[in-house]
Amino acid sequence: MTFSMKKILVIDDEAIVRKSCERTLGPEGYDVRLATSGKEGIESMEKEAFSLVLLDLKMPDMDGIEVLHKINTTWPDTKVVMITGYSTVETAVQALRLGAYNFIEKPFTPDTLISAVKEVFEKSKGTVSGQGQG
Repeated sequence: MTFSMKKILVIDDEAIVRKSCERTLGPEGYDVRLATSGKEGIESMEKEAFSLVLLDLKMPDMDGIEVLHKINTTWPDTKVVMITGYSTVETAVQALRLGAYNFIEKPFTPDTLISAVKEVFEKSKGTVSGQGQG
């Protein structure tokens, strides 16, 4: 499946986070979709393909680690960047170990978000078998 436009799914239970991601990334040329919960995010992914998921760690219905596991097993080509307001070294290491590409801490600036997203797309297009310029 090819992506004509870089589609990003933001899964976060906080409306302000979802909206700020949409307002920041939309003008940068990304097609941004929003989901209010892990369950809704998975349902969105079953309907359309996304290049990247920005995923909240702490959500009421399904936590980010559960969603990350589901994405990695079902859609292994989709990159995931965790978003957390509860960042600890342990959770960051756990998320990275489970296949997250990176993580950013809340509250984040628009510049932080844009650079995290650009890094994912720049690194993923330049790699072959996981070996690329880093």
